[in-house]
Amino acid sequence: MSKITWQLATVTSIRPETPRVKSFTLSLPGFTPHLAGQHYDLRLTAEGGYQAERSYSVASPPEQTGEIELTVELVAEGEVSGYLFEGVAVGDPLEVRGPIGGYFVWRGEPAAPPLLLVGGGSGVVPLMAMLRHRQHLGLRTPAVLLFSIRTPEEVIYQAELEALTKEDPTFTLLLDYTRQAPTGWAGYQRRIDAALLAEVVARFATPPQCFVCGPTGLVESVANGLQAVGVATESILTERFGPTGG
Repeated sequence: MSKITWQLATVTSIRPETPRVKSFTLSLPGFTPHLAGQHYDLRLTAEGGYQAERSYSVASPPEQTGEIELTVELVAEGEVSGYLFEGVAVGDPLEVRGPIGGYFVWRGEPAAPPLLLVGGGSGVVPLMAMLRHRQHLGLRTPAVLLFSIRTPEEVIYQAELEALTKEDPTFTLLLDYTRQAPTGWAGYQRRIDAALLAEVVARFATPPQCFVCGPTGLVESVANGLQAVGVATESILTERFGPTGG
């Protein structure tokens, strides 16, 4: 395997997703096809030589060649996310390396089991890459996205997910608001527990492949809950991020 090296990407677009989340499209001089679920490292270097490095999941599907999309959440006192939000404009260079990771990936084989994707906050980003990949492949593998967010304004990719729900009857979007739900909301409005997961898993005719991504506490709780309702351990893939970083 060739060594993954740093390269200077160029920011070609910046799109707000929520008040605290933006998607950055980066043109890569040395593009390497990625798998849905992989990530890139991004490195900032100050004039004095100080460096800060963070990892961000790729939101774009493998079919989007020559560029990648990184969706970044602004973290309180986060030096990297803060700079990306306040100091980066279209045309600026950013130093990145990737793609990285081979465990938390979905390759989109036609005979693959149905998909249960569980995301908390910006943990939805690699799951979105999987859904976009699925759409590009034209697959109708049953897929459910259980997306835990605190408030209505924090639904990343909301318009795209709602459009996908209308276009694809084999895709189901389940939003779970943990702090404040929209007026008249009849869906989930609590922390994800085993009882909720049992309802979601019961939607599948055959056992699903599960991908879980989000804050450490949510990921551990969901993984344990899935096992408690009978999902095989080997069918649960997880990726987590801690409370620090940014």
